[in-house]
Amino acid sequence: MKEFTIRSHEAGQRFDKYLKKLLPGGGSSFIYKMLRKKNIVLNGKKAEGSEKLNVGDQVKLFLSEETFVKFAQRSQTVLEVESLRQIEEFLPVLYEDEDMLIVNKPSGMLSQKAGAEDISANEYILAYLIQKGVLTEEMMQTFKPSVCNRLDRNTSGLLLAGKTLKGVQELSRILKDRSLQKYYRCLVQGELKEGKRLKGWLEKESSTNRVTILEEGCSPPSNALWIETEYRPLACIQGYTMLQVHLITGRSHQIRAHLASIGHPIIGDGKYGNSRVNQIFRKELQITSQLLHAYYMKFPDQREVTAPCPPEFHKAWQWIKNQRCCFGDREE
Repeated sequence: MKEFTIRSHEAGQRFDKYLKKLLPGGGSSFIYKMLRKKNIVLNGKKAEGSEKLNVGDQVKLFLSEETFVKFAQRSQTVLEVESLRQIEEFLPVLYEDEDMLIVNKPSGMLSQKAGAEDISANEYILAYLIQKGVLTEEMMQTFKPSVCNRLDRNTSGLLLAGKTLKGVQELSRILKDRSLQKYYRCLVQGELKEGKRLKGWLEKESSTNRVTILEEGCSPPSNALWIETEYRPLACIQGYTMLQVHLITGRSHQIRAHLASIGHPIIGDGKYGNSRVNQIFRKELQITSQLLHAYYMKFPDQREVTAPCPPEFHKAWQWIKNQRCCFGDREE
């Protein structure tokens, strides 16, 4: 017989979902059969599987050791690090409470794995929680903390992660209902003197991982998604503008493609940017990714979190200021 006590990070989920994580090799039919036969009980009573778990609930599995080992999840492979300091130097933690944490993701790091061999921000977050002693590999059998918003690999800035099921659910809710306000900083080609709210449609081509922006008044294809992007110029000089962007809808590549569609691509953007201008910044400043940074978030309860822009922003802006002519808008 195996006995488990529901902990805070597991509470709030359906009993059957918990069991599927605990016994992934058994499948749904096995789990519901064990529930019907009372080989798995909740708080000493027969359960249907639809019950919502609470902290302190007792789960008993009347299974042989051989059966449990056969169907139980194997240990997770966890990124090995020497210390918390090692993690925070690479992925700074800007905010943390019982249910969530916010980190400052560097450019070049995936938010979540794209392939089995990838090491993403999510793996560093798990390693951080294990180093702190608030997470174990055993606990990850029934709940795995996870990143809740995604940034492109080459976009830096604020990344949200739920430490508990409650945290994941709450972050997912405010991201979905847009009550979490998200602001970005970016450096674009061309001078923008006034702010504007852009509206339109975004169509994604999965085979090329590119998106196309369609005008607001068009008849969009069935797979197009409505987008809104608001920007405000912070400073402009020598044919370039530093923008603050309010991401109202959060779609794949939205900011990058929307700004490029109005003739103001982000510097360093290899997918939607100006290749000639990008070559200049690569040659002069070794900038190889888009200068786009998730800078600031404001939560519905008025909490605010800010992630300082990476050094590349300051280096690029200072270099632009030192140029004698406006070369950003010239075409060869």
